[in-house]
Amino acid sequence: MEFVTSFLIAIGLAMDVFAVSLGIGTTGRANDLRSRLRLAFHFGFFQALMTLAGWLAGSAFATLIQGIDHWIALVLLAYVGINMIRSGCHPGDEMVQENPSRGKTMLVLCVATSLDAAAVGLSMAMLNTHVIFPSIVIGLVSFGLSLVGLFAGNKLGCLFGKRMEVLGGLILIGIGLRILITHTME
Repeated sequence: MEFVTSFLIAIGLAMDVFAVSLGIGTTGRANDLRSRLRLAFHFGFFQALMTLAGWLAGSAFATLIQGIDHWIALVLLAYVGINMIRSGCHPGDEMVQENPSRGKTMLVLCVATSLDAAAVGLSMAMLNTHVIFPSIVIGLVSFGLSLVGLFAGNKLGCLFGKRMEVLGGLILIGIGLRILITHTME
C-alpha cells in the first residue's frame, strides 16, 4: 500500500482519537506532558495494534465483531462521556478525578477508538495487502493528532472551565452515536 493511501486512511482513523483527546484535554486531568505523551502513545499503539489484529484475524474476526462493534464503541464512549458530564455539572464534586492516561479509563478509550482500525486491518487482509507499513503510519498519525487534541483541549479548558468538560463528554457521546449511525446505515 502506498504512503499517500496509508496516510489518508490513518487520518480518517485518527479523527475519533483527535476528538476524544480534545475532550480529555478540556478536563485538565491529563495536563502534564508525561500524561499527554502516555495517552497519545497508547492511542497510537492501539490503532496500530488493532489494524494488525484485524489483518491477522482475517474474515473470522469480521463475523464475530462486525455486527456489534458500533454498539461496543457507543457504550464505552458514552460511559466515559457521562462521567465527564457529571463531573462538569458538579464543579465541587471530585467524583471523576482520575487521570484518563492511566488504568481503566485509558483502556476503555483506546479500545473504543480503535475498533474501526481492526475493520481496516480486516479489509487489508481481504485485499491481500501488506499491513506493517500502514499500521505504523496509522499509529504515528494517531499519536500526533492525539497530542494536538490534548494540547488544544487543555487551552479550551483553561479558557472556559468546567463547561468544556461537559462539552468534552458530549463530544464523546456524539462520537459514539456517529459510529452507531454510520454502521447501521451501511
